[in-house]
Amino acid sequence: MNPKRIFKIHGMDCAEEITTLKAEIGPLVGGEERLLFDLMNSKMTVAEGAPPPSDAILQAVARTGMQAEPWMERGAPAGKSGRQRLQFRLMVASGAFALIAFGLHAFRAGGLVAALGSEGMGTARAVPWVSQGLYLASIVAASWFIAPKAWLAARRLRPDMNLLMLVAVLGAISIGEWFEAATVSFLFAVSFVLESWSLGRARRAVEALMDLTPPTVHMVEGTGSKEVAPEAVPLGALFVVKPGERVPLDGRILQGASSMNQAPITGESMPVPKEAGDEIFAGSINGDGALTLECTKPASDTVLARIIRMIGEAQSKRAASEQWVDRFARVYTPVVMALAVAVALLPPLAFGGAWDAWFYRALVLLVIACPCALVISTPVSVVAGLAGAAHNGVLVKGGMYLELPARLKALAFDKTGTLTEGRPSVVQVVPLNSRSDRELLRVAGALESQSDHPLARAILAHVQGQGVAFTAAQDFRIVQGKGAEATVDGQRVWLGSHLFLEEKGLETPEVHAQLESLSQEGRSVVALGSDRELFGFIALADAMRPETPGVVQGLYQAGIGKLVMLTGDNLGTAQAVARQAGVKDLRAELLPEDKVKAIDELVAAHGQVAMVGDGVNDAPAMARASLGIAMGAMGSDAAIETADIALMTDDLSRLPWLIQHSRRAMRIIRQNIAFALSVKAVFVVLTLMGHASLWAAIAADMGASLLVIFNGLRLLRD
Repeated sequence: MNPKRIFKIHGMDCAEEITTLKAEIGPLVGGEERLLFDLMNSKMTVAEGAPPPSDAILQAVARTGMQAEPWMERGAPAGKSGRQRLQFRLMVASGAFALIAFGLHAFRAGGLVAALGSEGMGTARAVPWVSQGLYLASIVAASWFIAPKAWLAARRLRPDMNLLMLVAVLGAISIGEWFEAATVSFLFAVSFVLESWSLGRARRAVEALMDLTPPTVHMVEGTGSKEVAPEAVPLGALFVVKPGERVPLDGRILQGASSMNQAPITGESMPVPKEAGDEIFAGSINGDGALTLECTKPASDTVLARIIRMIGEAQSKRAASEQWVDRFARVYTPVVMALAVAVALLPPLAFGGAWDAWFYRALVLLVIACPCALVISTPVSVVAGLAGAAHNGVLVKGGMYLELPARLKALAFDKTGTLTEGRPSVVQVVPLNSRSDRELLRVAGALESQSDHPLARAILAHVQGQGVAFTAAQDFRIVQGKGAEATVDGQRVWLGSHLFLEEKGLETPEVHAQLESLSQEGRSVVALGSDRELFGFIALADAMRPETPGVVQGLYQAGIGKLVMLTGDNLGTAQAVARQAGVKDLRAELLPEDKVKAIDELVAAHGQVAMVGDGVNDAPAMARASLGIAMGAMGSDAAIETADIALMTDDLSRLPWLIQHSRRAMRIIRQNIAFALSVKAVFVVLTLMGHASLWAAIAADMGASLLVIFNGLRLLRD
């Protein structure tokens, strides 16, 4: 049994090449379904267990006019391959030969007009044999990579753009149109080079991610360190990152503190402070502090490596527009080829038309039949859209998911960790009995510095954030299930729950009403006091993300008519959060299966529905929705694996941006398809009227290809 095999395919720059490879290699490996293609990375994967030996696959690829080699997971930086360089040189040589040939022809004929007029049916001898030889050299150079693909298409009776172009060129030679034959060949070679360049630019936008990790790691060994490759660092090993260096692996800081520029991974514009215990992602740039880290992920499984891998795999999940174009091109090409045969034969046979004139028009139709601009109109746009989204901190896991946000009618949010930050924070400090906020926080800081409870950590963070100094508590004692007691500045004080306050006998009706009101708003309350006096209380809540209200408003403005919050929390807390967020509809106290049912109802009512959650507890609902969008992608393996789209920065503001980006991508794809088809239609009419030429047809097709390429690449700047 053969293991899964991966190959780098040189020359696979268009969906047309993928069709050719499927036809040639599919029968060898047991069917086309056993092949997986990644156009952006020029990668072909053969399923595990598929025959034949790898050598036979390499030979089969060579028969298509392309070249294959075993895939190297980490290679040299992206650049021009030897094949691309040869393709460019042959294009330049083709143009040079054609220009010299035409110059000699014009000199011999006595001028430009005379040279053009000397060509045509029955006048081939008017073209000097030297010019004919140079024209032929131009044609051979331009067709060097086209001819093998054309022959394969003819042998399999599957006409493609390569066969159509070669037939048109040979037909032009047969009627003495040497200049047009060479011009068509040269312009087609130019279109191939441009096609390769355009996809290469989109590839480099993603491949540049691979340069974000340094090739070596300073792994700690004994009292020093040694340089090793990232792949050689085992889990749990210690490594050092010096100031200004890129982080080579995901890790946890053991020693040191620094600011970390995570913009290459998350898109965050400001450096993030990091200290002992914090997680660091490969590809981040260290600030001015030396760090010692523990490796938490192997090189092949870092967040950056997963992002690179999943962007590549996204190409296998093709957008609906790409699939439509492929189906259309498969029908369109043979239909236009049949029309060309009819144009060449019917007018002369049925109406006595001139054979040479109608044969020439048939050749022009063959050139027009080349679906290059149409076929490339969608892949370049989709690849650019995926790369542009990744650059903006949004990982879209396939072309099909790039299109879906544009069609959303409803969107459901989880509450905790999605609309809120998912951790408690102090939202209100209420001092009593003539005490100040700072006095209350000083006592709370002294007590909570001795505890590791989540609420204690939140209060301590608030105390430190307010710059309040405190002395260490003495004789600290935890009162199980209620709170804690200690001596602070010689006075015995306590801190704890509403129940603890009642036990101390310090609760008044006014205080009770205030505490009940805060509890109904979904807030946790911590009271502080001594045996004789209540100092006050501190209210904590799962804080709203600062961007949430603006995001909700932005989604409504973007045309998402239905926004719903789905939460397992109690109704009072849910209502408070929904009110702050601006979400008009909510469903509370839901189990995971209840969330799935709610999503089913939304899909039935609105069609296209997205579910935004943390990617773990909300996974069933995300899977049931039309589109699953995960928060917590940087911290949760499950999120990045299960969602269709992951917000790598946990930034909700990316949601309105994503919808606009998707709509822009759809507009550009539609523009490209409409423009490519319009050019074809215009030239079909001009050809039948006798107003089109071979070189004008290929120039128009090349111009259309250029325009759709550059239009699609605009998404890289989105």
